[in-house]
Amino acid sequence: MNILQKRTAFIVMAAFLLAFVFSIVSLSHYKGEEHLFSIQESHQLKKITNGISSPNNNTSRDHRLPSGNGPASSSNSGEHVTPFHNLSMGNGAGSQGANKDYETPLALYTVGFFIAAAFVYGLLKKKKWHHSIGHSRVILCSLLGSGLFIRIALIPWVGSHMDASLFKNWASVAANHFSNFYAKSGSDYPPFYIYILFIVGKVGSLPDFQQYFSLLIKIPPILADVVTSYLLYRLARKYLAPSFAYLLAIGYLFNPAILVNSTFWGQVDSFFTLLIVLAIVMITEKRIYASAVIFTAAVLMKPQAIIILPILFFELIRLKQVKHFFGIALTAAFTAGVILLPFSAGKSPMWIINLFSSTIGEYPYASVNAYNFFSLIGANYKDSSATLLFLSYHTWGLIFIVATTVFSWLIYIKGRSFKYAALAALIQISGVFTFSSSMHERYLFPAAALALLAYIYLKDKNLLYLFLGFSISIFMNTFFVLYGDSSMQNSTSYPFSMFATSMLNVLLVVYLVKVAWNLVQKSTVLKTA
Repeated sequence: MNILQKRTAFIVMAAFLLAFVFSIVSLSHYKGEEHLFSIQESHQLKKITNGISSPNNNTSRDHRLPSGNGPASSSNSGEHVTPFHNLSMGNGAGSQGANKDYETPLALYTVGFFIAAAFVYGLLKKKKWHHSIGHSRVILCSLLGSGLFIRIALIPWVGSHMDASLFKNWASVAANHFSNFYAKSGSDYPPFYIYILFIVGKVGSLPDFQQYFSLLIKIPPILADVVTSYLLYRLARKYLAPSFAYLLAIGYLFNPAILVNSTFWGQVDSFFTLLIVLAIVMITEKRIYASAVIFTAAVLMKPQAIIILPILFFELIRLKQVKHFFGIALTAAFTAGVILLPFSAGKSPMWIINLFSSTIGEYPYASVNAYNFFSLIGANYKDSSATLLFLSYHTWGLIFIVATTVFSWLIYIKGRSFKYAALAALIQISGVFTFSSSMHERYLFPAAALALLAYIYLKDKNLLYLFLGFSISIFMNTFFVLYGDSSMQNSTSYPFSMFATSMLNVLLVVYLVKVAWNLVQKSTVLKTA
């Protein structure tokens, strides 16, 4: 280890120790939160979070939730019920129960992060970055540990969002009624993540961990953030210089767009993104059957994995081996059977289709707080059956899905390499999010990781620009929905933040199309030269 590595290791280890101590102090002051909902209230809360309650009702969603002034009571179902006003640890609450006390610090951190990113990029562009830091387990572990413990330290302070309360309720039900989960919980969440909630529920039911049950709900997506950063580092180290691999890992791990989702909101998009990244990496490693297993799990966690699923078929077509189609189909069917079997007793064979139909049917709007093309033209929370230029928003969305898939297929075919898998996946998720109907604000989340993954394989600096651009748009969409004025959400209101972010997403996709086309054109010239 040279002098530079020793200094870097010392700084990163110091940061790790500070983060660790901060997390211990933070947890020691945490008194716990109690807010399990009954089945009926859980189902009502799920509808509210999905915007099923009148989208034109500008009343704060806080006031439409189960409420009460006395102590928590028990419902007929035997589940513990607590008034909604106890959901936040802090004094202020955002439109969805988010603790607004940390809205400004998060915004300031975000500004600082992107200023630092611009500064580092400026050094790289001017070739003034002379640091060459080799691989070091001490540096890597300290870096990842810092990201982990900073998140753990923050979660007691930022409080719980009402979506986290849903996950907590489902974790409790899963731990006690796993095979009968759907009957007991009233949930329509796909089954794969219920396995994770089962583990969380079992751990949270232990006497020593009951106080931290609300915090445990956020641990799986937080761990997914760390693992995804590690995967990006490992791949970057394989294709790029070690010092640059560290920068990419830092750029993802401490990215405010990632932090706000898992640590502040408590959503599970990080876990879903980890599955998507793994599935794409398996394609690039020529392990298509492993990719099929992971894609199946991803689809059975969130239906939007279907958006990226065509990449696997693109690779199968590229391989030109029919036997793989049957093998992949059998692998996917077997994986799905294993995941679904514990929940299938006494149910119709079509139960999972009905569950997916129910989930997808919750968003019959042109846009569901997704800052995309339809929000740009003022169609947020407009009925998807409404007409735009002789066709419904839903029909236009389908047309854009087909057009996006055809273009990503063209890029994959012209690229003639598995290295274009991540780029094609980025086109799929960003193109469908930006131009299709019924999109939710968090569906773009995997784009940040996929942009970095595409850069690692293709080494085009424009993909780094796209990573920063999508990070900004993902953060802004998430931030303004999480902390924005409740009268602006689940409504046809048109704030400037929606206009600016929607325009940014449209421009980013147009730029992505240009970058992708230039890359395959350059690749074609090189291969024919």
